[in-house]
Amino acid sequence: MLKYAIIFAIISLIAGALGFSGVAAGSAGIAKILFGLFLIVAVVFVVLAALGVGAVRKTLK
Repeated sequence: MLKYAIIFAIISLIAGALGFSGVAAGSAGIAKILFGLFLIVAVVFVVLAALGVGAVRKTLK
């Protein structure tokens, strides 16, 4: 997801520089949504990893 967010951000920058404001706005919107989804998924995975590490430590004691 982060890869696609970066690609859409680059497309937005290039389209904005060339004067295609509609394409730039659309690409920027998509990049923001994908980056937000990436952050949410990353936080969920970090929390799940922390819970998993805690469960493993409990079983090893």
